Amino acid sequence: MTPITSSTPLPKPFHAMAKPSGSDCNLDCAYCFYLEKEALYPAERKRRMQDDVLAAYVRNTIASHPAGSEVAFTWQGGEPTLLGLDFYRRAVALQQRFRAGRSVSNSFQTNGLLLDDAWCAFFAENDFLLGLSLDGPADIHDAYRVTTGGQPTHALVMRALEKLQAHGVRHNVLACVNRRSSAEPLRVYEFLRARGVRHIQFIPVVERLPGAADSAIGLTLHGPGGKVLAQALPVSSGGLTEWSVLPAAYGNFLNAIFDAWVRRDVGDIHVMNFEWALANFMDEPGAACHHQPTCGRAVAVEHNGDVYACDHYVYPAYRLGNISTTSLAQMIESPAQHAFGQDKLSSLPGQCRKCKMLKGCWGGCPKHRFTTTQDGEPGLNYLCEGYYGFFGHVAPYLRTMADLLRAGRSASDITSAVVLRAGTAR
Repeated sequence: MTPITSSTPLPKPFHAMAKPSGSDCNLDCAYCFYLEKEALYPAERKRRMQDDVLAAYVRNTIASHPAGSEVAFTWQGGEPTLLGLDFYRRAVALQQRFRAGRSVSNSFQTNGLLLDDAWCAFFAENDFLLGLSLDGPADIHDAYRVTTGGQPTHALVMRALEKLQAHGVRHNVLACVNRRSSAEPLRVYEFLRARGVRHIQFIPVVERLPGAADSAIGLTLHGPGGKVLAQALPVSSGGLTEWSVLPAAYGNFLNAIFDAWVRRDVGDIHVMNFEWALANFMDEPGAACHHQPTCGRAVAVEHNGDVYACDHYVYPAYRLGNISTTSLAQMIESPAQHAFGQDKLSSLPGQCRKCKMLKGCWGGCPKHRFTTTQDGEPGLNYLCEGYYGFFGHVAPYLRTMADLLRAGRSASDITSAVVLRAGTAR
């Protein structure tokens, strides 16, 4: 590996997401975008991070952070529990061996099927933050989240949630919003709320069909007052899957949940989509790169140590190097990665640059920018209508919350103001 010396400039804060099982998973979710990545490594029947790669990953990641800083490790997949519990015991031991005065944290995203008391005890003892994939009630969750044998998984995931809670493991729920679930926002939200979930992230499912001929999706995007934002949506690599959420439906989904949340749950339930939006309204850096002006600070590390520009850009053209031969600091600060991150801003179409919601949305994830503006300019985000509707709807509330926080009060104080306003309106 290219050594990191005292003269090597260390990168600004960055995030490396490890995929120790590559694309391997014990589920066959219809909407998963990562299962196809097995094609990157066709000679490998089973993709597993070996111990020498694990050691290189831990050592390289820690060395790429300044002394005294926090080093955040994230384990994802595929399904990371396929590596077995002993793999993560070795990972934690390596972190302690190489941390050299730095603090270390771990987060772990899982479908939950293999979680038992031993896993949860380990997570609690080592203060892992668990992200559990759960789309809502059984009929919604099981519509797309099934085992490789086609069996439903909801009961197994609920068992995992109960074990996490019983062991006091810090956790959140990652709920994918597809075309079906988008029609029942309050049912999804109330289900999670009633099960004691206090941290939630809603992830839009947007997947294009591979290999289809060029086509235009028959949708019309509307802005305020019915203004047409875009008429035809050319898709360079084909149409959308039937489970992809429709743009307006995603915005309506978030708005319905926000209206319930702001009247009752501020400060008690943390919906990351709302917290990211509030951070943008307060001109503070948010945690979500898709709603920041630029990106490129979150790379993906495959099971063999290959590093890619982003979790959504694990393709040969976006490979930055390998952790066994090149420092993460050099890869993060490479001209190619800088260009990748800056392109998120520089490629914004004119319609976005003039949009009133730009500082909330920032054009969304580049992966979803495959539609055209009303003027025919490429690069408009497929979810534009939904984002516009969401940020426009929540803006007055977020401004009030921002004012409360700046005045040293709690953001939850907005609840009484909203309830009072609603009572006056009646």
